[in-house]
Amino acid sequence: MQPQADLGLNYSKETATELVAVLIAVTDFSARVLTIQDASLLPHGPLTPIHHSLQAGARTWVQQQTEQPLGYMEQLYTFVDINRSKKIGHHVVYISYLGLVKEADEHSLNLDAKWQDWYDYFPWEDLRQGRSQHIIEQILPHIQNWVDSAPSTRIRHMRQQRMNLCWARDGFTWHEENTLLRYELMYEVGLIPESPFFDDRLPPSIVGKEMQNHHRRVLATAMSRLRAKMQYRPVIFELMPPEFTLFQLQQSIEALNGVELHKQNFRRLINNQNLVEATGKESTPERGRPAQLYRFKSDVLQESLLSGYKFPTVNN
Repeated sequence: MQPQADLGLNYSKETATELVAVLIAVTDFSARVLTIQDASLLPHGPLTPIHHSLQAGARTWVQQQTEQPLGYMEQLYTFVDINRSKKIGHHVVYISYLGLVKEADEHSLNLDAKWQDWYDYFPWEDLRQGRSQHIIEQILPHIQNWVDSAPSTRIRHMRQQRMNLCWARDGFTWHEENTLLRYELMYEVGLIPESPFFDDRLPPSIVGKEMQNHHRRVLATAMSRLRAKMQYRPVIFELMPPEFTLFQLQQSIEALNGVELHKQNFRRLINNQNLVEATGKESTPERGRPAQLYRFKSDVLQESLLSGYKFPTVNN
């Protein structure tokens, strides 16, 4: 872990609250997260008296560290970093924010800022076209060994149920919004480099890219929140261009959820939910036939709050 002076931040011994921003974009059908410090940290900084609100503080640190334009943001989660608290002698509280943005060109960002595919940190979460199947097959035996090493029958049963729930075993269904639960289970088993129990059993291509200061846990929390929220609010609206084809919309949702959607069911649901409208224009692809262009209806967010909606999930 690099000293805080290297981050360009002025921490003092009295600093106890840190603001962390998870900025998500979908670019070329890839779910992306904005990082700093060689992709090992999320944009962050201490809450100071000059910030008139928590969100204003988070926006300030993002602007200073990345220069990424911001739009929609919401408070995500608050927790205590126990390891850092022990090192400096008082609690370090993280207050995290989730932001949905359009990815800025790398030339307009600070040199320290870098967009990363979020599956670099969670390679087991991308089930599209069977991409992570071999990864999961290497993870599960280690978790099963942990289950079998339980000190009692009761604890072994609890561990087995937890494993089955997280990893869709023994009749359980895969839930993409359980990203945080899967990460925390791997942390407890010692499969994650950030874990104090880590023993280097599996390579980074399996367990994902490490992050400092438990920021990967913050990112896992954001992924779970966004994936869950997409089931009842059209937050994908914040991540799409003004005009898009239905196939582009489907691919973007698949990129975020890490699961494939049934094409006909997806289109039927989109039409039934009355979320989009045709623009009267067609796309101009490099190859293949042109496709109808759509846009979200101007009142789509208000409609969703009143009536709710749900995108289809894997195999639906």
